[in-house]
Amino acid sequence: MPRTFDCPKCGAPVDYTDNTFDTDYVRCSYCNSTLAQPNATLGRPAQVIRVDLRDATKHLKPLRWLWLLVLVPVLGVVALVVATFVGLLPVFLTSSNANRSSVTSSSGDQRVLLKFGSEGIGPGMFKDARSIAVDASGNIYVAEYLGGRVQMFDSNGKFITQWTVDPNMPLRGFAADRKGNVYIAQKGQIVRYEGSTGKRLGQLEYKEGNGFDDITATPDGGLVCAWYRNRDDVVRFNSSGEVVSTIKEAISSASGKSELDMSVAVDGLGNTYALGSFNDAVFKFGPDGKFITRFGGSGSEPGQLRAASAIAVDGRGRVYVSDVKGIQVFDPDGRYLSVVQLRGTHAFGMVFNDKNELFVAARTEVIKFNLAD
Repeated sequence: MPRTFDCPKCGAPVDYTDNTFDTDYVRCSYCNSTLAQPNATLGRPAQVIRVDLRDATKHLKPLRWLWLLVLVPVLGVVALVVATFVGLLPVFLTSSNANRSSVTSSSGDQRVLLKFGSEGIGPGMFKDARSIAVDASGNIYVAEYLGGRVQMFDSNGKFITQWTVDPNMPLRGFAADRKGNVYIAQKGQIVRYEGSTGKRLGQLEYKEGNGFDDITATPDGGLVCAWYRNRDDVVRFNSSGEVVSTIKEAISSASGKSELDMSVAVDGLGNTYALGSFNDAVFKFGPDGKFITRFGGSGSEPGQLRAASAIAVDGRGRVYVSDVKGIQVFDPDGRYLSVVQLRGTHAFGMVFNDKNELFVAARTEVIKFNLAD
């Protein structure tokens, strides 16, 4: 059965067929990377095998003259139609402008409070920023997926400092507590750092061993983490770094399907939301760890998910899930409310501050939204 995963190189959705073979490769139609497709049976995530952008265009060269022969008469017809109906041009423009205004108001453009960053490796610039966190003072921490760079900004997006963790391993999980401590998941481990200096403060221990992929901070100073080693657990730590509860096989036990890529979020009441990209759904658990409901589902309709990559919960309990359509918004019970359309970018990381403002990490920039309405 055809499925979809998120290209680890560019983040675009890639279709594939799940099976048990270890030699199946697919190509991303967006960045043209050759990828080893994910395999639930073998416990293998998607991997980049080769990137060669030259192959993406060389097959078009023999078709240049054919396109020219087709376009010339088409352009002639278009010119004739414009000349014939030029008298209706003012009416058309009025209608077009009205439609354009309607589309803009439904997008996230008019809700943007702040943008900062650009593509690069200098201070305040990003190559592949996919993780973002904020502390109680409003400081913003942004991390690159590869290279291990973490940058710190003030609440207005002014660069403060940067530091580096393991540059050779992907940064899978990222969170900051209210005191300005930063937690990073790499190589399946969670390590705590001092956010303003990058000083290593210690490692969180779980009796089942390494396997952590995602982290989110709780209002009381604890952490909720996604863990995987032949099963998908949700692990909760208190502010002292001690394990206080575990939801074993959180998604797979509720769906009956394995889950290799889980992201987590929490609300102010202690509910946990687990996003399963392989299940194309969100699973809600109560403070006691009991399963409450699921929502989403695979598809392209409003409220359905395709290539979902991040999840966050605002101060009103609304759930935000980013996928190829933008950022979809659900009420606490999973009812679809709306979508925040992102033009030309994708929300790889999301977090809310104390003012209920949403920060988005979008590879080469950070965007802050006001979504209070």
